[in-house]
Amino acid sequence: MRILVLGGSGFVGRAVADDAIARGFDVTVFNRGRRDPVPGATLLIGDRLAPGGLAALDGHTWDAVVDTWSADAAAVASAASALAGRTGHYTYVSSRSVYHFDESGAAGRLTEDAPLVADDDPGYAGDKLRGERAAARTGGPVLLARAGLILGPREDVGRLPWWLNRLARGGPTAAPGPRDLPLQYIDARDLAAFIVGAAAAGLAGPYNVVGESGQATMGSLLETAREVTGARADLRWISPAVIAGAGVEEWTQLPIWLPPGPLHRFMHDGDVSKAIGAGLRCRPVRETVADTWAWMRSLDGPPPQRSDRPPAGLPEQAEATLLASA
Repeated sequence: MRILVLGGSGFVGRAVADDAIARGFDVTVFNRGRRDPVPGATLLIGDRLAPGGLAALDGHTWDAVVDTWSADAAAVASAASALAGRTGHYTYVSSRSVYHFDESGAAGRLTEDAPLVADDDPGYAGDKLRGERAAARTGGPVLLARAGLILGPREDVGRLPWWLNRLARGGPTAAPGPRDLPLQYIDARDLAAFIVGAAAAGLAGPYNVVGESGQATMGSLLETAREVTGARADLRWISPAVIAGAGVEEWTQLPIWLPPGPLHRFMHDGDVSKAIGAGLRCRPVRETVADTWAWMRSLDGPPPQRSDRPPAGLPEQAEATLLASA
């Protein structure tokens, strides 16, 4: 199978390229050529945001295309239009953020049929929904891989890398509770395996592509990360009420964590039975944590950080204040 990965040099796109190459497929990646090349892939260079930036795709056809774009959907639309009639299958890596968030929490577990945000939503969710709409311009079958929290080696948002660096530093460490709070996430490599397999099988339509809720908890994640990084940290479990009282921001200053409530259920309790039925398999949390730490230790400097996302993590003074409040 001939696969084109739009991107293919960073986090999820590179995982897709690596998985497809490992299966023996003919892989092409299209990007600006600013990162290390993907061994075994053909590189086409272009900038999809520039006039004529998709010219390198001219004259080529592929059996499948995977698009990981996460910003303005106009870039998805231009690529999909340029590739119309030249690909048998198209995957757009979307997000579970496209679902309407019911603050009352009455909606229950979100399936692929749940209500979506408004088409004109101005934020990330709207960009992703408009990206889904734009992907249909290829005219063929389109898989909408609605991922959630994505972790694993090469993460460039900084959530798990921040925790690993913090735990490696050791000492008393603020751990947001409750300890048994369930998490729902996916390793980028498992997301990639599902996408490549689904493309080969010709699957179409939306799929919630994350692991089952509770495959890990805040406790199992942080305790595993503590062990992997040398067991120097002393985890001090702190209640959501104390965290809120200290003015510490959920999700950003305490990466991955959301307090129990409607937003936590929205992010960490989605229905993934459709994807599991279609072959989604997820590795244990220890493998994700250990492999991410091994990758971080192989780098000459800090892990890459996306320029369109704020750095994650809790400043030292804010952590000291939080610990003192517990």
